[in-house]
Amino acid sequence: MDEGEHDLGRGGQDFIYQRVLLKLSGEHLAGQQGYGIDPKVISGLAAEIKSIMEKGIELAITVGGGNIFRGLAASTEGMDRSQADYIGMLATVMNSLALQEALERAGVFTRVMSAIEMRSVAESYIRRRAIRHLEKGRVVIFAAGTGNPYFTTDTTAALRACEIEADVFMKATKVDGVYDSDPVKDPNAKRFDYISYLDVLTKGLEIMDSTAISLCMDNKLPLIVFNLGESGNMERALRGEAVGTVVS
Repeated sequence: MDEGEHDLGRGGQDFIYQRVLLKLSGEHLAGQQGYGIDPKVISGLAAEIKSIMEKGIELAITVGGGNIFRGLAASTEGMDRSQADYIGMLATVMNSLALQEALERAGVFTRVMSAIEMRSVAESYIRRRAIRHLEKGRVVIFAAGTGNPYFTTDTTAALRACEIEADVFMKATKVDGVYDSDPVKDPNAKRFDYISYLDVLTKGLEIMDSTAISLCMDNKLPLIVFNLGESGNMERALRGEAVGTVVS
């Protein structure tokens, strides 16, 4: 055990969720610049995560790579889909390492676990080891997707959440929940406070891909879709306050 670390167990008594999987988009790390990694954004995110970790929450993170490279978009331009997806997985590793650096600079012990072996920069993903890191109060960042092409980072996040037996899957977005239509384009769009996974599938709501939705539904894993851009939203959602949309 590293100096300053403690075996925290499942603390956070004021929270209704104790072990959390947070899904971040690569675009969120880019901030207003729209590409790459914005140091101010990632430092602010690290500070918010530190506040939650100090209250005993066990937190795992899956981050996308769309701010650097989008495999699906590249494949539509003629690149081999598998090759494009592998490049996208490496982009998630870059984002994970940047987030790790920001978190550790803020004083949060962090481990990056990669589905593609790269021992010089990250641990290989092992489920039992990931859970033990969480129990020791470390943030665990899952990188490189599932290690397989044709799987989105949403599906990766849902899979890892089930594997670590998370209490909730939190998906950070730029809007304050799930709507029946695009709120940017439709001023009359209706936001749901609560919706079932089955309704998400039957209504064709584009929260996540159908594989990720089905994984959550089959394993009875609640999902909270919320706006991470508003400071304190993540903590309020974990306390059970009405933040974003709950899908279960």
